[in-house]
Amino acid sequence: MTMTAHAPNDQIAKRNVVILVLAVAIMGAQMPMIFIVGGLAGQSLASNPCLATLPISLIVGGSMLSATPLSAIMQRYGRRVGFAIGALFGALGGLVGGYGLYLGSFPVFLIGSAMTGVYMSAQGFYRFAAADTASDEFRPKAISYVMAGGLVSAIVGPQLVKATSDAFVIPFLGTYFAVIALNLLGVGLFAFLRIPRPAAPSVDTPKGRSRWELLKTPRIAVAVICAMVSYALMNLVMTSTPLAVVGCGFTKDNAADIVSSHVLAMYIPSFFTGHLIARFGVEKVVGTGLLILAGAGAVALQGVEIENFFLALILLGLGWNFGFIGATTMLASAHEPYERGRIQGLNDLLVFGGVTVASLSSGGLMNCSGGTPVEGWTAVNMAMAPFLMLAGAALLWLVLKPKDLRA
Repeated sequence: MTMTAHAPNDQIAKRNVVILVLAVAIMGAQMPMIFIVGGLAGQSLASNPCLATLPISLIVGGSMLSATPLSAIMQRYGRRVGFAIGALFGALGGLVGGYGLYLGSFPVFLIGSAMTGVYMSAQGFYRFAAADTASDEFRPKAISYVMAGGLVSAIVGPQLVKATSDAFVIPFLGTYFAVIALNLLGVGLFAFLRIPRPAAPSVDTPKGRSRWELLKTPRIAVAVICAMVSYALMNLVMTSTPLAVVGCGFTKDNAADIVSSHVLAMYIPSFFTGHLIARFGVEKVVGTGLLILAGAGAVALQGVEIENFFLALILLGLGWNFGFIGATTMLASAHEPYERGRIQGLNDLLVFGGVTVASLSSGGLMNCSGGTPVEGWTAVNMAMAPFLMLAGAALLWLVLKPKDLRA
């Protein structure tokens, strides 16, 4: 286990957790907002319906490409600088995306989406920042509590969509104005973080393992695989959900309510996920998450009634919570502090690379793999199976290895 310097009783860590929870609650609201309207707006702007989810794919792609440089910036200048950069790009993304809607220009709208990806990448590091000053005992709880901040964003985001999507003659323009405001409101929070800037490397500072050596470590490799699968499959299904709900005859408000229930399910368990990890072990929690994700797909394949959408998306959120928080905890305990910038950036590059592919595939599966929305929705959920089997096999392989060969 990696040892981390921390104040007695984790006082500094707890202070940082409060700040990060507020950041997730305020600025994190933009993510469900964009995921609700991004595909619908893309469908109205794109000449090819197969490209409807391309805006969301570019958000995730922007996150993937910015993960490594953001991690390097944080390693050199500290977490606050990196988080402020993310918030500024979130505001710029909202501005450019809104301008694209105003012009009716799909390419401009896509540029704004890519900029928003830098914010999404920065938010991904909140969970690691929570662990920076935490003791080994408090670390899984700190990560879990920060993720729980999404509970507020899960409520606020979809309600803001309802209030703003038709506020102007141009649909969804008001939503992007709200995104700008959220980023500007939240950016000042980071001044209150108390995370020491990493010490500049000296001649005798341990160099640590290379990226390839880190990835060959069994515990790190399995953590990355499970994080990739948990996040990518959640995104695959969630991205298609508004299109499927509206395509099956329900309303945009129904889609917002379903996504809201999904995001609530993503974050409510965070109040106790850390305790479950501490009690039962991270491998069991990750495995449970993968099983719940499989259950979400099974429910979705049973039909397209409103109840099926709600239950499937709730299970999808719960499975993501266990799988992703568990994988994050596994990774955070498998490297040294001086390897942090190297492996965390690489992890998020790989995770969001997988999510980018999933979101691109989502639109194609939903709109172009069958003649009806029902057939498209079926294809989306069937696509989960092979990746769940891959992650499950990797986790089982790790559990069966002798403990001294896992690290």
